Amino acid sequence: MSDAVSSSQVGSSKSSQDRKIQEELKKSGEIPTHIAIIMDGNGRWAKRRGLPRVAGHREGVKSVRDVVEACAQLGVKYLTLFAFSTENWRRPRQEVDTLMKLLIRTLRTETENLHKNDIKLMAIGDIESLPVEVQKELKEAIEKTKNNKRMILNLALSYSGRWEIIEAVRDIARDVKDGKIKVEDINDKLFSRYLRTAGIPDPDLLIRTSGEYRISNFLLWQIAYTELYICDCLWPDFRRKHLYEAIRDYQKRERRFGMTSEQIKKKGLNGNA
Repeated sequence: MSDAVSSSQVGSSKSSQDRKIQEELKKSGEIPTHIAIIMDGNGRWAKRRGLPRVAGHREGVKSVRDVVEACAQLGVKYLTLFAFSTENWRRPRQEVDTLMKLLIRTLRTETENLHKNDIKLMAIGDIESLPVEVQKELKEAIEKTKNNKRMILNLALSYSGRWEIIEAVRDIARDVKDGKIKVEDINDKLFSRYLRTAGIPDPDLLIRTSGEYRISNFLLWQIAYTELYICDCLWPDFRRKHLYEAIRDYQKRERRFGMTSEQIKKKGLNGNA
């Protein structure tokens, strides 16, 4: 009995401490409206432990769960996770099949929790290229959570930035041909409306785990003025404390959007200065 009480007390203490950290973060600066994450390092995490690569992917689901929860608690409105790239289809067939099964299982087990926490699930990418069963589970999860308001969890699945841009160009070309828009109408704002992220603000902060300094074909149009944060931590080890570190770093930066510091201060555009 004493062990159970002690464990409960420890859990309560950690929860209280976490709430305190979150309140300090909210007071110390701006919380990013939209955070995007390249979740890298699952395979290396498993290899270092002498485990099959899928073990890293399974552990990575725990990271997703913790980060989603922490973002919702902090008031982040959009969280986009790079879950599976177009290039990932080139991996060994067995690994891809295992990843798809893990995705199905995760959608089945986590959707109810997302719904209870008022989190809306969305997905971007070539969804039709996913296995039929994955599409089914994804569609059901999106439908169940479609009216939730607290935060949008956006999964990039079978996604690449170049694919998205090419698809947008094709759609614009069709609409020009059909007379729906004129060539002269094409500008940044219009182009953004043809992207899969239409209606979602561009990311304020992009986090990449595992220490790699690459964008990896992720949200190429949307991250033009996004703040980048590279973390050496492998994704399966990434938890909310690492998220907090990234946000603290973000809060120290001055976002100038091509202007000078003086212009930013005069206009009051920067919450991180």
